[in-house]
Amino acid sequence: MLGLGAGVLSAPWLLAAPGLRPAFAADGEGGAAAPAEVHGISSFGDLKYPADFHHFDYVNPGAPKGGFFSLIPSVRAYNQSFFTFNSLNAFVLKGEGAQGMDMTFATLMGRANDEPDAVYGYAAKSVQISPDKLVYRFTLRPEARFHDGSKITAPDVAFSLNTLKEKGHPLIVVQLRDFVKAEALDDAAVAVTFAPKRARDVPLYVVGLPIFSKAYYANRPFEESTLDAPLGSGPYKVGNYEINRFIEYNRVKDWWAADLPINRGSYNFDTIRYEFYRDRDVAFEGFTAKSYLYREEFTSRIWATRYDFAAVKDGRVKRETLPDDTPSGGQGWVINTRREQFKDPRVREALINSFDFEWTNKNVMYGAYARAVSPFQNSDMVATGKPSPEEVKLLEPFRGQVPDEVFAEPYVPPVSDGSGQDRALLRKAQQLLQDAGLQVRDGKRILPNGEVLKIEFLIDEPSFQPHHGTFLKNLALMGIDAQIRLIDAVQFRARVEAFDFDVTIQRMNFSATPGDSLRPYFTSQSAATKGSYNYAGVANPAVDALVEKAIAAETRDELNVVCRALDRVFRAGRYWVPQWYRSSHPVAYWDQFSHPAKPPKYAQGTGAPENWWFDAAKAAKLEQAK
Repeated sequence: MLGLGAGVLSAPWLLAAPGLRPAFAADGEGGAAAPAEVHGISSFGDLKYPADFHHFDYVNPGAPKGGFFSLIPSVRAYNQSFFTFNSLNAFVLKGEGAQGMDMTFATLMGRANDEPDAVYGYAAKSVQISPDKLVYRFTLRPEARFHDGSKITAPDVAFSLNTLKEKGHPLIVVQLRDFVKAEALDDAAVAVTFAPKRARDVPLYVVGLPIFSKAYYANRPFEESTLDAPLGSGPYKVGNYEINRFIEYNRVKDWWAADLPINRGSYNFDTIRYEFYRDRDVAFEGFTAKSYLYREEFTSRIWATRYDFAAVKDGRVKRETLPDDTPSGGQGWVINTRREQFKDPRVREALINSFDFEWTNKNVMYGAYARAVSPFQNSDMVATGKPSPEEVKLLEPFRGQVPDEVFAEPYVPPVSDGSGQDRALLRKAQQLLQDAGLQVRDGKRILPNGEVLKIEFLIDEPSFQPHHGTFLKNLALMGIDAQIRLIDAVQFRARVEAFDFDVTIQRMNFSATPGDSLRPYFTSQSAATKGSYNYAGVANPAVDALVEKAIAAETRDELNVVCRALDRVFRAGRYWVPQWYRSSHPVAYWDQFSHPAKPPKYAQGTGAPENWWFDAAKAAKLEQAK
């Protein structure tokens, strides 16, 4: 399961970036220094590419244009769903936004996926940053155009940013907390102002937000769900679509930004189509029937047992396992601590002890995964061993307010005997429940208020049902009335955004340089914000303080130290039952594409479809092999 915050529209890389150190140039008067115009910015001042770079190293700049690419969604952001859509407005709370709408809009700057967080000029050709780093002055490219031929102007940029802060999806609003305003200085220059002590990565988030046409929205409400395709300026336009079934995007043949360095070798397909299925098994059958052409596989059972159909055997379908060097994030069953029965961390730890990962990995997932322990999995931000002196210094002000284990080895979920019913772990779980005041009466676990402890596991896709099997059986052995509730994607999103659930599955996904992106997941403010990613309801002063420390970190080493301290406190809170992760991307595709040798290190995904291309020779061979 991918997604939630990681994603395409909000661009996971944008959810993490810091201190932005621009170059400065003397003003010629021997006094004050005037900010230089720079072609790119990054968290800690380092840029791989010079001002005159031709293309990113990880693309094929000579990739041919043309062909057709189709897939099912693998990431989601804001109001999107993996399984359906009913709106072409993907930046507000209402509706189910269509996958791929980000491809229809230009942004001020664009991401280099072979650097941790660097961005380079897109609609903006350059930026000047004030010495106090609170005002960013962007100069727009004169050739920047909307799809109707009208120019992208500074008033359009100012309108877009100010509107998203006021009316955008709650997750956007939270991320823009330290964005104050955007003002058009003239048609070609826009000034973006940030609050004092702003979050380190807010500027990088801002430059990756879509640019809307102010004129288009002059007589249209921005915050409403709609099936009218908004006026865009990106590499694609909305083409054919059928609500809940598919949506196509057509490449803009005379796109103004096609030859910019950040875009050469990318956006090569004439048509990109997203197919929507309500069931992953049905979606797999659609792939075998060539109903869509590319599939990233997230179900280990299918990867291990079902890629034996004829097209695989005769080579028409290729399978690859591409590396994933990005932080894998943490996936698990998140426990909603807003609910009274989950207030006591001992109850939450009892749930952790009841899940037999070793049995599930072997029998349900064919041994394909490793156990997750941290929301920062597969990164240097994972806490290990006893805290360093630097971590202790951060944690010391909260001694007595956080569990003592925060100052010792970090919590790691127990390893079972793999039987599916580890008696030692279940005995410990029962003791934890007893200690929390939950007695057994007539075979049922009774809460202190006299009610039976009931747990509903909320999911929106049936492929997760097998993973709950032994977990629910073990809970039943302890007298807990636990059951799965499978609902459709629309209901699921509505309930999760309203925090109307007991336990649900979430993947917490962060970039290599997390900053303000930590707030929607961990802070007290986000715990009370409808639509945030703080599913667990984490509202802890120590966590709040450490998030602010992470946002203010001035070096990568300092950031890693703060995140390790944060990791310790989160894991000590027993907010989730950690599941699993895998540091690779299993993909299958009908053999009519080519792609770079490997995805860039910091790409969120495989680089498809952005950096892949249609291979006419392969397609002809595939046609002959029918």
